[in-house]
Amino acid sequence: MHTRHIASLKVSAIGLGCMNLSHGYGRADPDTAATVLHRALDLGCTFLDTATLYGGGENEALIGRTLSAHRNAFTLASKCGMDAGGIDGRPATLVRQIDRSLARLRTDVIDLYYLHRADPGVPIEESVGTMARMVEAGKVREIGLSEVNVRQLEAARREHPIAAVQSEYSLWSRTPEHGMLDACRDHGVTLVPFSPLGRQFLTGRARDTDQLPADDLRCTIARPRFEPEAFAANGKLLDPFAKLAEREGCTMAQLALAWLLARSDRSLVPIPGTKHVDWLEENLAAGDLVLAEQTHRQLDTLFDEASITGTRYTSDRMRDSDAERDRAS
Repeated sequence: MHTRHIASLKVSAIGLGCMNLSHGYGRADPDTAATVLHRALDLGCTFLDTATLYGGGENEALIGRTLSAHRNAFTLASKCGMDAGGIDGRPATLVRQIDRSLARLRTDVIDLYYLHRADPGVPIEESVGTMARMVEAGKVREIGLSEVNVRQLEAARREHPIAAVQSEYSLWSRTPEHGMLDACRDHGVTLVPFSPLGRQFLTGRARDTDQLPADDLRCTIARPRFEPEAFAANGKLLDPFAKLAEREGCTMAQLALAWLLARSDRSLVPIPGTKHVDWLEENLAAGDLVLAEQTHRQLDTLFDEASITGTRYTSDRMRDSDAERDRAS
């Protein structure tokens, strides 16, 4: 797989979002999770993404106990400012969280540390200023932001250079195209798309949501697009999408990832997550896939925003997603 850069960090073109291994999509088996992590490194996936929030710290602990002996083989990203209690960007909270994350991850430094969400009660400059002191102390190498809008990115950059912005971005979640892609390109900031496979929708495997566990994100905060009526409407896109994948000689998941990798002057690093080794291998095989220009045009037409039914989060969670507010402004 080819590599890309996030500021000073060299990473694989496709990373691994590790949340699924312990949080968000039903029960995950720790032994299988460890197998997935080791297989990712074996396949050249050198960019692993976790957070304080995921599993109440268990996801960080999983990476620490599984891969501490291989710490120099991968670039490690984690996030602060959000836990089970909600969003909290106060300096004292961030200072406490970085030390606990380092302990769980069994490392002295986190390569890329994100502010998970901007706290509406704390100026973003104040949160980022605290993170800048983590860089000065040698606990963090690069600073990132997650789910912010362009104005917040600009404010944060005045406090410290920002290496990456993490936002939901896929064929059916196009919000970054309303300003953030241009802002990242202008400032040399890497966009890191999470949920690049539309929470499994774009793989073609999520044809029926009736069997999802009650604690699955698609039954809770991400419910609107997975309500039966909305899901059925969106599902009509999958047959023509499958035909395009067949024409390109790849799977639907690989087609969705290849479309992303070609966006924005190839400066994106998507982080699909999975609990399955087979699906991990499938996703990473998209790293060097090049699509015909005609296919790109057809995908953009097929997944036009007007063709998508439902918002990506429930209304209460949407209020915490500043990137969505950017779209409406």
